[in-house]
Amino acid sequence: MARPRVDLPAADAIRALADGEGRLAVRVVPGARVEGLELEDGQLLAKVRARPKDGEANAAVLALLAKALDTAPSRIEMLRGATSRQKLVRID
Repeated sequence: MARPRVDLPAADAIRALADGEGRLAVRVVPGARVEGLELEDGQLLAKVRARPKDGEANAAVLALLAKALDTAPSRIEMLRGATSRQKLVRID
């Protein structure tokens, strides 16, 4: 069975949510049926299929952000929230 296409907002819209230092607040929904990024109330909502086990959901969020921003995953760093649904990431 083919996976549905991931729904991603425009990279400019995501970058517009970041502060002057490139920090971006992200709320994560692990174990979602469909992966995607949504802009919600001035914050980015990341839905990933991965479960919050052994950092799998965190890695999936960073990979999804990298894909949406068309950048290397190594250019996105998690600053805070490794064990929380609320995360703070820095985009280079």
